Amino acid sequence: MSPRGRSGPPAAPPGDALAALPARLGITHPERVYWPDDGWTKLDLLRHDALVWPRLEPFLRDRLLSLERCPDGVGSPCFYQKERPAGLPPDTPTREIEHESSRIRYVVGGRLETQLALAGMGCLAIHVWGSRAAHPRKPDWVCFDLDPASGGFADAARAALRVKDALDALELRSFAKTSGGRGMHVFVPIEIGPDADEVKDFALGLSRHLARAYRDELTVEARIAARGERLYLDCMRNGFAQTVVAPWSPRARPKAPVSTPLEWSEVRPDLDPTSFNLGTIGERLAMPDPWADFFEVRQPLDDAIRAVAALR
Repeated sequence: MSPRGRSGPPAAPPGDALAALPARLGITHPERVYWPDDGWTKLDLLRHDALVWPRLEPFLRDRLLSLERCPDGVGSPCFYQKERPAGLPPDTPTREIEHESSRIRYVVGGRLETQLALAGMGCLAIHVWGSRAAHPRKPDWVCFDLDPASGGFADAARAALRVKDALDALELRSFAKTSGGRGMHVFVPIEIGPDADEVKDFALGLSRHLARAYRDELTVEARIAARGERLYLDCMRNGFAQTVVAPWSPRARPKAPVSTPLEWSEVRPDLDPTSFNLGTIGERLAMPDPWADFFEVRQPLDDAIRAVAALR
């Protein structure tokens, strides 16, 4: 898919889900510009969310959400919100989670009505837990967040292929997506079982192994000043209550990029991740879904955990 800029608003799905919105959602000011450099509006975001919903919904269903809100659009003050916002429909599903110093009532995803109401409140990006609301300490995926120091996507693409090779050696099938920024995410769907701490330790152990093998390219050093030009293999997305941006979610960044699932054959240093944006995502949806069987290939992690532990 070649890089493109704005090519017109996302097409509404058949029957336009926007027209069927309950009036009680109270979505106002659809003309409000959310991405000023590109002209994308609140209505464009609503149309995007409705258009991608069949592919987005499986990754939000029964998951606790963290919300990246920019009520006045990109370039204006934005903030992250975990607590259920006031003004959502009264029947919006929620789940209260007790943390060490607080109790937070999270929105539970999986309903189009909820998603569109959040978009109407300036929620440009949706960040999701790696576990379902019923089992908050039991993830059903592992996530590797690849954050290049140089700002170049090429480093993230090369690192993603390193991670894939390591996962292949463990006989674990993996899936790649753009982060919507300069990095990439590599996911491994797993069977529910290991605790979040075990999953985080597995991801960290494998990342340390890769950092030793490619010490000039990769690091697990959390301190930015200590990374140099090396790409950071961030495994903290796997910790309890940690989140990652959902596949198909837009980002609060110039050019309105969308975090987009990829075929592994597309993971190349010359790929421009901003080519996947609000204006081009309809073309992407017309292609086969590279993550179509994501939840059908959940894999046991026990053997891989033991194999990585033996690498220390």
